[in-house]
Amino acid sequence: MQVKTIAEQLFFTTVRIDTVTPQGGQGSGTGFFFNHKVGDISYLFVVTNKHVVNGMREGRFSFLKQKDGLPTLGDGFTLNIGPQDWPKMWFGHPDQNVDISICPLVPLLEFVKQQHGTDLFFRAVETSMIPNEEQNRELDAVEPVTFVGYPNGVWDSKNLLPVARRGTTASPIEVDFEGTPRFLIDASVFGGSSGSPVFILNQGSFATKEGGFVVGSRFHFVGVIAAVFFRTHLNQIIPVPIPTQDQPMAQQQEMIDLGIVFKARTVVETIEACLKAHNVDTTNSGAIPQA
Repeated sequence: MQVKTIAEQLFFTTVRIDTVTPQGGQGSGTGFFFNHKVGDISYLFVVTNKHVVNGMREGRFSFLKQKDGLPTLGDGFTLNIGPQDWPKMWFGHPDQNVDISICPLVPLLEFVKQQHGTDLFFRAVETSMIPNEEQNRELDAVEPVTFVGYPNGVWDSKNLLPVARRGTTASPIEVDFEGTPRFLIDASVFGGSSGSPVFILNQGSFATKEGGFVVGSRFHFVGVIAAVFFRTHLNQIIPVPIPTQDQPMAQQQEMIDLGIVFKARTVVETIEACLKAHNVDTTNSGAIPQA
């Protein structure tokens, strides 16, 4: 498979994360690769939700191998992380209410290369893909969104590829939903979608906020899926972190196709806090993007 277009590259930005609870239960979620530059130095991370990885006994990443710079579809590498390392490899956003967690990617790549002689294929989302203040103002209240991941653990198990889905924003990205760094999307969000990156991807043309029409493409990274609204048996609508484990519908209640997305800037905030905690000078990184 040639990986040329933006849409093609999206299928290689994610990694499947399977987890095991202390009681032996199985869970799954989505992680994605993120590159944050400080000056001329790039820092690579795997990004997901706190609720995907916190409190888990151990975990497993499912990567794709590469050959001659191209992905070898169906030829994967499974990296198991045991109880000694899994809990301490993750760093969460300093605000306990922001459901974002990261782990350094380079040590994982180096371990796989040194111990197994294997090169992995991936494409990283970058800080530069987050819309700046001006681009943020140009986004309309309702925009089409694309997100990539492993809903209910579904993926192309033969080729080891994730699933791409689409929806629309259900609250303006420019506005912090309920005063928090989140916005809503109108889309079917299921367990396993936790940690899925969300993009605005317009190919060929797109409409402007002022009613104009632009010939060309537009691409922004705007956030990370973390939760979904449920209707309870009391007919209440409540936000709940997306389950990573299969649950009976009686317990899970009814999803109403409204997903909660933490804005892209929370990923940068988490990385900045992680680097600061490890005494890395981030003064050259510039202002945190808006979305």
